[in-house]
Amino acid sequence: MEKNDLRNIIVSYFDTDAIQDNNQSPASVPAYRVPRERFAEAAKAMKSADARLVAEWAADESAFGRGFGIYACYNKESEYLIVKTYAPLEDLTFPSITKKFIAANRFERQMKSLMGVMPTGHPDLRPWIKHEDWPEDAYPLQKSFDASKPMTRIKGEYQFIKAEGEGVYEIPVGPVHAGIIEPGHFRFQAVGEDIINLEERLGYVHKGIEKRFESLSWIDGVKLAGRVSGDSAVAHSLCYSRALESITGCNPPERALWLRALMLERERTANHLGDIGAIANDAAFTFLLYQFSRLREMLLRTNLKLFGHRFMMDRIIPGGVAVGINNDAKKEIISEMHWLEKEFERLVVIYDENPSLEDRVRDTGVLKPETAKELGVVGFTARASGQAMDCRIQSPFPPYDRIIPKAPVLNSGDVHARAWVRIEEIRESIRIIREIVNNLPEDKTASDFIVPTPDKSGFAVVEGWRGEIVYWIQSGIKGEINRCMVRDPSSVNWLALEQAIHGNIVPDFPLCNKSFNQSYSGHDL
Repeated sequence: MEKNDLRNIIVSYFDTDAIQDNNQSPASVPAYRVPRERFAEAAKAMKSADARLVAEWAADESAFGRGFGIYACYNKESEYLIVKTYAPLEDLTFPSITKKFIAANRFERQMKSLMGVMPTGHPDLRPWIKHEDWPEDAYPLQKSFDASKPMTRIKGEYQFIKAEGEGVYEIPVGPVHAGIIEPGHFRFQAVGEDIINLEERLGYVHKGIEKRFESLSWIDGVKLAGRVSGDSAVAHSLCYSRALESITGCNPPERALWLRALMLERERTANHLGDIGAIANDAAFTFLLYQFSRLREMLLRTNLKLFGHRFMMDRIIPGGVAVGINNDAKKEIISEMHWLEKEFERLVVIYDENPSLEDRVRDTGVLKPETAKELGVVGFTARASGQAMDCRIQSPFPPYDRIIPKAPVLNSGDVHARAWVRIEEIRESIRIIREIVNNLPEDKTASDFIVPTPDKSGFAVVEGWRGEIVYWIQSGIKGEINRCMVRDPSSVNWLALEQAIHGNIVPDFPLCNKSFNQSYSGHDL
């Protein structure tokens, strides 16, 4: 154990007050319980160690006779660590860690809204996800809440942050938008066309995903995970499966692991292609939208042909994969990658050499590296702002321990950087796909799945195309799903859009927003 690793810091800081939870898996992600009154001290120690807050959540563990669990996960380089405490049923409070980690602001507001636990010392207790027409005492993630009954609607109004001064006015945008995008409300304060503040109001597509997990079997749970955010079906189902496999000790066959990575890279490539075209379209360069959309569509059609589904939904299962590929399929994928690379590079030249497009994307929507680090953003958003983070590199599973990705990192943090990181990642994914197909091991495609024993918890991270996806699952007193916490990349990256838009003009918002392209569905669980 290294002197300055997170585990050693917690043990040294708390001594006997830090008790390791032996029911947490995998062993590489330890969990330590600390006294409730010292929960914020752990955050202080993690902040001093330059760790990042990955997620914060609560779990109703009253069935075990221990009240509500309060959890925070931290990360530094390749190490993940969970700090937990308990709030008794008669006093569902815990010390807020928002003053140490900005990302905790919305995590804790959501915990209060959906679980009913109160973060003491939190500077802003307005509801998050939970909307103003919900009863105050309705906490959907508590075990006592009956999700089969409709909630009584009350009259309420969300209190947006106000900006005052000469020439300041507000522009409400959404929640219903033009086109087919999901609903989200954006409230701007501006002087002329200059934006001085943006506040988001999300939660309009809250579906009760985390509550729904609790009524499903472990096998059916992976189907729901694949539908958390439809464009990330592979990454979410993979993360759920890996968290579950960590509890049961299930080891998928080597061939299955490689096929999982193949699907993950195809998902990454297709979505990045669509995004680059959409960014160009919001800068009025429609030609590239159509061209990149054509490439994306061809990939999706191949997915349907070879894997049986355009988005490869339900193809990753606990224990492995539900579909394999034969030699003819491998030849088709290699041929497709050759064609895609040629077409893609032709379009990249057009993107890179168009002065009117460059004028719109350069120095627009800048997220400074120091701000990105403070917010704890992930994925291409982080890498475009100087943060060298990629779960495939820091927390690899086969074949990423052999086929090591190269993570592109830029420092300008603007719309162009977020687009160019995507370009470099497509190039890298094409290379990875070729290596996977050319070296695919011969083996089974799935191992037998074992149901977890009671009171166990599992953790996993996967680098989806938007960034780090996190699942934490817990088995109940009968071995059923007691809690499934999902943290999509959008849960932290939406924060960054609010900061990146400062100093831009109102007409640049759609372009900035598209360059982040966060998931409403993945956020509004």
